[in-house]
Amino acid sequence: MNPKKVGAISRREFARRAAIGPAMASWGLAKALAATSDAPGPQAQAEQTTKLSAESRAEVEARVEAINKQYGKRFSKEQHSDIRRLCLLAQPPLERLRAYANENGDSPALYLKPLVERDKRSGTPPRSAKRPTRP
Repeated sequence: MNPKKVGAISRREFARRAAIGPAMASWGLAKALAATSDAPGPQAQAEQTTKLSAESRAEVEARVEAINKQYGKRFSKEQHSDIRRLCLLAQPPLERLRAYANENGDSPALYLKPLVERDKRSGTPPRSAKRPTRP
């Protein structure tokens, strides 16, 4: 008489769930990447470019030219357009990051504090179990 526990699963069911979980997660990720990898048309790129300031557009062009100068022979025309698109998409977050005021004397936003306090070492060794006596 082996009553089943409420909420308990068998080893076989655990293995099935362990195999299906990551597969479903990777399928969802692949689906999301496929949706975002569709390159926007020239009109969408033009809209993205018009949102940027003249200085930002110049920075995007300089970044694209630097990449093309260093690696240009390795890329196809489609890859060149992807590089330009990615540089355009990366510029607004860069502007927001640069707009954050930060001085040399500012302290970090997060202090690293260990969650576990360690025992301080003292001059005496820790107590251990009884030591065997020598005959």
